[in-house]
Amino acid sequence: MSLFLAILLVGIAFLVTGLALIADSSALRAALKAFPRSRTASYVLFGGAAAWFLSRVAVLSEADFGQYRNALFVVFAIVAVLSFFYVAEFLAVRGLAALILLAAGPLLYAGYGTYGIALVYKVAVYLALSVALWLGAQPWRMRDAIDWLQRVPGRARLVGVVFAAAGAAVAGTAFFL
Repeated sequence: MSLFLAILLVGIAFLVTGLALIADSSALRAALKAFPRSRTASYVLFGGAAAWFLSRVAVLSEADFGQYRNALFVVFAIVAVLSFFYVAEFLAVRGLAALILLAAGPLLYAGYGTYGIALVYKVAVYLALSVALWLGAQPWRMRDAIDWLQRVPGRARLVGVVFAAAGAAVAGTAFFL
């Protein structure tokens, strides 16, 4: 992945999130409210994160426990499948957090050794990583954050403006490399 694409993707992710919050439609409010416990979102997000993680385990080198890669693959695949049955509560939030954690690697690798204006997108990625770690450990906080957003009229729009502005700023830096 090129540095230009990495910066653009991070900026667009923040921008789309912000624009969705600015729209603040009743359908979006309902979808946000249902998201943390959504079975469909769990299958898509956690299933995608598990598949991505297992694809990484499948190609482990000898230096990275490669001699145990088949056993690790089987154990982690079983854990992922059993998670849908025994840890279904807030699994969509955990899946989103895992996808953010997995996506951060290629995004940050694209900017490795690059300084200057590229630090803007790195800060955004590290903030997303921090939130993902927090939500992975305490997924009910996503429900609390959604309730906080919807408690006061206009608050979601204000947060959306902040996200959209940050996304536009990050995406804009891609053109100044």
